Amino acid sequence: MTIIDIARNKALEQGQGLNQDELVQVLRCSDDELKMLADIAHQTRLQWCGPDVSVEGIISIKTGGCPEDCHFCSQSGLFESPVRAVRLNIEELVEAARKTAKTGATEFCIVAAVKGPDEGLLAQVEQAIAAILDEVDIEISVSLGTLTREQAKRLKDMGAQRYNHNLETARSFFPQVVTTHSWEERRRTLDYVREAGMEVCCGGIIGMGETLEQRAEFASQLADIEPCEVPMNFLDPRPGTPFAQRPLVPMGEALRAVAAFRLAMPSTTLRFAGGRELALGDDGTERGLLGGINAIIAGNYLTTLGRRIEKDVDMLGRIDLPIKAL
Repeated sequence: MTIIDIARNKALEQGQGLNQDELVQVLRCSDDELKMLADIAHQTRLQWCGPDVSVEGIISIKTGGCPEDCHFCSQSGLFESPVRAVRLNIEELVEAARKTAKTGATEFCIVAAVKGPDEGLLAQVEQAIAAILDEVDIEISVSLGTLTREQAKRLKDMGAQRYNHNLETARSFFPQVVTTHSWEERRRTLDYVREAGMEVCCGGIIGMGETLEQRAEFASQLADIEPCEVPMNFLDPRPGTPFAQRPLVPMGEALRAVAAFRLAMPSTTLRFAGGRELALGDDGTERGLLGGINAIIAGNYLTTLGRRIEKDVDMLGRIDLPIKAL
């Protein structure tokens, strides 16, 4: 049975994710096979997720000065990057959420560059969530690093619906990306998030030097966690970071990764995140949305520029994909 037949039978018809060995075949497929696999990935997404595209805006409540050494990240205080520590106040967060909702987005994510939240940050987040929910009709997601069980419960009680904590890469490759904390620590936070009753959002970055086999391993490990949402980032090499000289992910590789992640997780929300403009451009972004992706982060990212959110909304209309309603 060819990988085309396997993908059609397992993912599209049964809603069952492909295993790691099968995902390697997807990642190594020919250009002709890619066209067919991307179409199967798109049909799988329509079958098991529906046609709607979820649009999300994100903002950093605290940028830069992070004590961790994630080699891709310009927010680390350990690297000589151009990013410097900045905090936003509550009024700015409410206004950002209001602008995000006006574009048609249904989700707003509050992010902080920290190892984990201290009491002061949790108090600020609590005030921000209350103020946003009081004035804006939007769902709130949060990403504040490593959590304790008690902190996860507090965030749920505050009104956070979803928590983002990316595994970043395959477990076997993780030590090449981060040394100040472990893959297991991140996984433990995800367990606390699920236990508290929040939705789990967990993804990572493609193109940090991992092999195709490790890329397939990563997709399989995410599938095992069963997140409700997987953000797919493509490395945007940032000045001053250890990965500053890494090459960009070629479009063909990026589209193969999109197809593989969808075929690994037929019913999961798969969201385009940072780096898609560099790896895919306009044409590749549209192909990704017709090749397995069913959600996007629109507007700017945490430390890099994205596309104007209006441009993404226009694109969705052009390819006849409806924006998810709140």
